[in-house]
Amino acid sequence: MKAFKTLWTAAVERLTSHISESAMDLWIRPIVPIAYEDDSAILMVESSFQRDIIMSKYKDLISHELSDMVGFEMTIKVIIPEERPVPYGTKPPEVPKRDIELESMVEPIYPEYTFDTFVVGDSNKHAHAACYAVAKNPSKAYNPLFLYGNTGLGKTHLLKAIRNEIAVSYPNYKTIYITGEEFTNELIENIKNKTMPEFKNKYRSVDVLFVDDIQFIANKDSTQEEFFHTFNALYEANKQIVLASDRPPRDIQLLENRLRSRFEMGIITDIYLPEYELKVAIIKQKAKTYGMELPDDVVDFVAMKIKNNIRQLEGVLKKIMAFQLISNLPPSIAIASSAVRDITSENEPIPVIFDKVLKEVSHEFGVSEEDILSKKRVENVTFARQIAMHIMREITDLSLPEIGQHFNGRDHSTVHHSIRKIETKLKTNNSLKNRVETIIKNVQER
Repeated sequence: MKAFKTLWTAAVERLTSHISESAMDLWIRPIVPIAYEDDSAILMVESSFQRDIIMSKYKDLISHELSDMVGFEMTIKVIIPEERPVPYGTKPPEVPKRDIELESMVEPIYPEYTFDTFVVGDSNKHAHAACYAVAKNPSKAYNPLFLYGNTGLGKTHLLKAIRNEIAVSYPNYKTIYITGEEFTNELIENIKNKTMPEFKNKYRSVDVLFVDDIQFIANKDSTQEEFFHTFNALYEANKQIVLASDRPPRDIQLLENRLRSRFEMGIITDIYLPEYELKVAIIKQKAKTYGMELPDDVVDFVAMKIKNNIRQLEGVLKKIMAFQLISNLPPSIAIASSAVRDITSENEPIPVIFDKVLKEVSHEFGVSEEDILSKKRVENVTFARQIAMHIMREITDLSLPEIGQHFNGRDHSTVHHSIRKIETKLKTNNSLKNRVETIIKNVQER
């Protein structure tokens, strides 16, 4: 029961990112966690009216957050006090009473993403310092701020921490956080609906614009055109722009030069792979957040096994917490080892790894997955195909003929020639080497 209450407390904290503060006080915080039974969370509220509101408006969101935390599907069941079986001589827990009031439309913030909860080490201290300076002095410290690093190292955390800090220090500022993909999709939708004036006004009237995964707009002409004008409008109005990417501007392939030069106008800072000490500190902080006590040997084991991705550390801790919830056993290296195997891609089926390689190579080199697998011999297609073969050789134990089978039955000699050609290029081309290493990290981390 204690483990379930801890889980529910963590879930409530996560829900604050999606639900307005008044709605949290009115509907979510009064909920009393009762029990975990048969993959269901049993929750209790004071009245059937409250239950109806929760089940109609928040059931799916609560279920999603709980499931995401434990790593398996968890449904919810909401009861009222008279429906709970109460042993003789005991009283059910009281549910806090609150007046029913209208829910206000408050824009969600991200209470879990703050500078206080960001663990600083050698690998991220410069990025942290730059982001904090922008948060305290938007448009006057560094503009634009361009943050880059591999997936799962904390870029999104820092962007949202800046937004939170600005919301406190500059409450009248209008801010927007969006990903490059969301910006693209929204642009397409507005073009289709002929509502571009509204779209332009939305993004060109903000005080601070955050765009995560900005590399997504590369090779998308209309999106780059619109973002170029949005960038100019904001910069000329002395508004803050914060961008994040998985690589520096110079390495974003198929990005227009005029955008690349603008991204490089301010400060560019990176986050690189975390050192052991930083991973230990992060594990201990996350475990405390989840209400877990981890022995030092378990902390050390997880820190040594998860090498590249902070997000994977969180995933392992969630798996350990889920096992503790189900079995009521204390964390151990055996449990942690099982959680690590579940989270990392080391034991993924070859078809899954191959699909990831195709997707990443396609994205990196601007060649469709279908063309990579086709018989086409156009130079850029052939080169992307050779890169994909080389990566499959690097990260799997497949033989050359087995690799050839995944590329529509190409023979041993073709695969061998392709791999040797790429190996030769990598010895002298550092830019290509960095691109291939980025693909491999993305495949192994996602």
